[in-house]
Amino acid sequence: MVYTLTCNPAIDYVVHTRKLQPGATNRAEDTELYFGGKGINVSAVLKELGIVSVALGFIAGFTGEALEKGVQAMGIRTDLVRLRSGNTRINVKIRSEENVAERQTGGTGREVFFCQETEINGAGPEVDGEAMESLLQKLDVLRDGDTLILAGSIPGSLPADTYARILKRLSGKKIRAVVDATKELLRNTLPCRPFLVKPNEQELGELFGVKLSSDPETEYYAEKLQELGARNVLVSMAGRGALLLDENGRKMRCSACRGEVRNSVGAGDSMVAGFVAGAVHGDYEQALKLATAAGGATAFSDGLAKRESIMKLLEQIG
Repeated sequence: MVYTLTCNPAIDYVVHTRKLQPGATNRAEDTELYFGGKGINVSAVLKELGIVSVALGFIAGFTGEALEKGVQAMGIRTDLVRLRSGNTRINVKIRSEENVAERQTGGTGREVFFCQETEINGAGPEVDGEAMESLLQKLDVLRDGDTLILAGSIPGSLPADTYARILKRLSGKKIRAVVDATKELLRNTLPCRPFLVKPNEQELGELFGVKLSSDPETEYYAEKLQELGARNVLVSMAGRGALLLDENGRKMRCSACRGEVRNSVGAGDSMVAGFVAGAVHGDYEQALKLATAAGGATAFSDGLAKRESIMKLLEQIG
């Protein structure tokens, strides 16, 4: 069984407007509501790929109840810890379409538009020791061969060794642990030898206090993550594709899919889902391709990737 953990889930409220004017009343042309968070996004894409998962995490208040119902309506099983106070956060994403006159020699009179996204992310509710212990007890049901995906940020009330604490508790079992986190939250898990870590290129650089500007540099610091304990390292590199260093000593690259980027939310989560689904039988080359296709399918969609679009991009990769 696959379990995903989202410690800080959210309701994403997406507002579309022609132009955002600060300090003025802006009217929405369209709105969308998404129930998620990184782990829940992974569960949603896993479902598209035929993998059943259970979504774990913390919810609070009436917004938490709405999120739980919304996730269940997506066909995802949940086993969430209800907090005694606070509310599950709401993230507001404002997508404004700016009109920019194209300037060309001779002048064509043609205009182009680009979409600018402004985000206001809410703060998560406080998670106390009792709630954390409830989560740990739920994780105790995991058995040898299960996969646990630890994805995203944690509430400020939890320490940076939270994910490491979870993996240490499960250390007596043969669990495939996947960590998609940043900075110390990721670094602290490395001695636990997670099955997979998936930073993007910027996050990888931040871990080591450097700014990566070339493929050899990215490969060098990905190797550092393996030296620190990660078994497989998957690095997403936006338009340059993805790099995988697997536990068998192989280095593999996959070119980015071709398409029009429409959305950045959930592309990394989709890559995690694709890799987990593709690695079921230990074929890491196929897992890398499916991860790249799933990430691209989300980037080229208005929401999370659907199976049909993933399979089309997988054919493109070859």
